[in-house]
Amino acid sequence: MIRADPSEERVLVLTPTGRDGVATAELLRKAGHLAIACPDVNTLTVSLEDGVGVVLVAEEGLLGQAVEALVAWVEHQPPWSDLPFLMLTSDREAPSIGRLREQLIGQLRNVSLIERPVQPLTLLSSIGSALRARRRQYQVRSHLLERQQAEHDLERRVEERTAELGVSEAALRQSQKMEAVGQLTGGIAHDFNNLLAGISGNLELLQTRMAQGRLTGLDRYINAAQGCSKRAAALTHRLLAFSRRQTLASKPTNVNGLIAGMEELIRRTVGPEITVEVVGAAGLWAVLVDPPQLENALLNLCINARDAMPGGGRITIATGNKWLDDRVARERDMSPGQYISLSVSDTGTGMPPEVIARAFEPFFTTKPVGEGTGLGLSMIYGFVRQSGGQVRIYSELGQGTTICLYLPRHYGEAEEVDVLATLSKAPRAEQGQTVLIVDDEPSVRTLVTELLEDLGYTAIEAVDGSAALKVLQSDVRLDLLVTDVGLPGGMNGRQVADAGRVARPGLKVLFITGYAENAVLGNGHLDPGMQVLTKPFAMEALASRIKELLAET
Repeated sequence: MIRADPSEERVLVLTPTGRDGVATAELLRKAGHLAIACPDVNTLTVSLEDGVGVVLVAEEGLLGQAVEALVAWVEHQPPWSDLPFLMLTSDREAPSIGRLREQLIGQLRNVSLIERPVQPLTLLSSIGSALRARRRQYQVRSHLLERQQAEHDLERRVEERTAELGVSEAALRQSQKMEAVGQLTGGIAHDFNNLLAGISGNLELLQTRMAQGRLTGLDRYINAAQGCSKRAAALTHRLLAFSRRQTLASKPTNVNGLIAGMEELIRRTVGPEITVEVVGAAGLWAVLVDPPQLENALLNLCINARDAMPGGGRITIATGNKWLDDRVARERDMSPGQYISLSVSDTGTGMPPEVIARAFEPFFTTKPVGEGTGLGLSMIYGFVRQSGGQVRIYSELGQGTTICLYLPRHYGEAEEVDVLATLSKAPRAEQGQTVLIVDDEPSVRTLVTELLEDLGYTAIEAVDGSAALKVLQSDVRLDLLVTDVGLPGGMNGRQVADAGRVARPGLKVLFITGYAENAVLGNGHLDPGMQVLTKPFAMEALASRIKELLAET
């Protein structure tokens, strides 16, 4: 406990003229008190700032004095303080003394009256009582200071602990990230090694058979190698999808038609133990999505539903038109408006709340090690969010799960997309049509050049933007620019295209990219006569896209 300073127990004495004040102070000093005689009110008020235990004042000593400063000091005491005043009453009962007494009792607050004549013992007793009361006030002050110090110490310890927890949480998050990256890289390396083994092994067998002159049955090695490359492409697309950094080729799509085209594939994939039911809403609105990505998402959801029903069950694929008002949209973290819903329901084991909460996290999986990378639902979530929609999970343990995709309505007619079956059916070039190919990867550039030459185009190659500009600014005929987006040398593919259109207004442009340079490409807003094709791509898809661009007017 903080002890009071001796000066804080001083007795300040204010008496009228003569030696009364000095004599009283001397009496108090002999009794062991620290007493100070003050000749006037101003001296008394100033002395209060140096510490005081009690004030002894004769009421006639305040008559005619300016007491405003003294009253102001009393009014501005701290909350714990209530300075005691002992007032010696006058033996005169003049009206002025009576009014002053009443006024001072109200203004000085803690006032005790001592009638005169007063015996020394009575005076000393009153002084002692007042000082004991003052000491209790000092004890309250000490408790308050100790409490404030304790609160300060507690706040400091809380801040220190919070900082320590923040460091620990950051370290834990970093550890979890590294563990997740380790799980991802391990799973991806495993999958890619299998795919590379399939590609390289089939190509080696193809080379051996050709060297031996055994030319029959070679197509099975070619088909196997192509199958592995397509699976590798799908894997990289999933990696880009969950990060929402894939380049989407969005088109007005009839989701019911897309499901109908996949229904047989889904039934074969889930097996005969699973019943597949499709409930397509009549008059379903069109949506603007990348159809292959939506197909992948739907197939992935059906595979997950199958895995949740090891003993068999039923998968229901349903579509519907949805109007979301402000309240419902807010509950689903969406913008109000019109959406179509695509849901996949199963009668499987269901998910507990803690699994639902983490279901869309990249790398999170409940499957045994080696049986899943945790990219499936995160890929679907990334694709749907990138398409302007939302994904929601509804599940009960033992009852099954419904995963619903909400996609914004597209106000327009859905397109019917015709896919070329083989490269042999790819459209041929017209006489003299010339294409400029810009790509810093020699293998890609050579492959595209050979394809175009086989189809009858004249192909011109450039390794970077500056080389392409020289061709674009020349007098050579150019019908189409095919350029990678990420190019070395300070110019990206979009800048090359824009510069080319300055020299050749209306030049058709096809961007080919293996990444999602959305900002470079204008966040999906391309000028007329510009299209995007994502690497890796099928040769027939490239040939068809080129012919489509050149046919545009």
